[in-house]
Amino acid sequence: MPRRRIGFWYRFAAVLCKPPLVVLIKRDWHGREHIPAEGGFITVVNHNSHLDPVAYGHFQYNTGRVPRFLAKSGLFRKGFVGAAMRGTGQIPVYRESTDALSAFRAAIDAVERGECVAFYPEGTLTRDPDGWPMVAKTGAARVALRTRCPVIPVAQWGCNELLPPYAKKPDLWPRKTHHVLAGPPVDLSEYYDRDMSADLLKEVTEVIMAAITRLLEEIRGEKAPDTPYDPRRERVEQRRRTEAQTAPQPGQAVRTRETEKEEEGQGT
Repeated sequence: MPRRRIGFWYRFAAVLCKPPLVVLIKRDWHGREHIPAEGGFITVVNHNSHLDPVAYGHFQYNTGRVPRFLAKSGLFRKGFVGAAMRGTGQIPVYRESTDALSAFRAAIDAVERGECVAFYPEGTLTRDPDGWPMVAKTGAARVALRTRCPVIPVAQWGCNELLPPYAKKPDLWPRKTHHVLAGPPVDLSEYYDRDMSADLLKEVTEVIMAAITRLLEEIRGEKAPDTPYDPRRERVEQRRRTEAQTAPQPGQAVRTRETEKEEEGQGT
């Protein structure tokens, strides 16, 4: 299947974005040979800076296979941003959908047309304190199992040093390096003929995230935690810690309104 033409809007975006990226960020890019020359596929990428879509888009633009990112549907509705999102073929995600698979119908259609769809499986910036990939959502696994397309894991590092997560101002000096390492396709063939249950999607997602994490370990020269950071589990544990701190300790009297009234009376 032939590649889709890059088109005016993507070229226009490249003209706007590439010069400042070249000035601000050095590039250390590897694994472009793993990006398929033709046919539909998905890339799955870790997410640790708000600059990731632009910087990673630069990497993949240079491979000749431009990515179609999933983005909130509201970004497509108005003004220049909406026109650019539509013109570059980005994919709206309708979060209000009650059918998890229908929210990714456009992504499935794009892959089946021979496009590349880029996923941030975590769904948002990682909350891991050290920037490692955290527990991910199952959207990429759904599309991969439905289309049986190549799944290319990609790790990136460096934009988080230029613009740390949730920071308001970039750290421009010294000049940062954007590291990208794309790996060979994740082999998911053993999962294709199984029922698409929640457990299966979770297992496939974990396989995908493990591949991304191994690539990031190679970039960073460090070992990732054995257990990925889980924001949901962390919220539960934080709530338990808060409740434990506010709960009466053994032997501590529980203050009631009546007790407070008595103390007030004694103090008068």
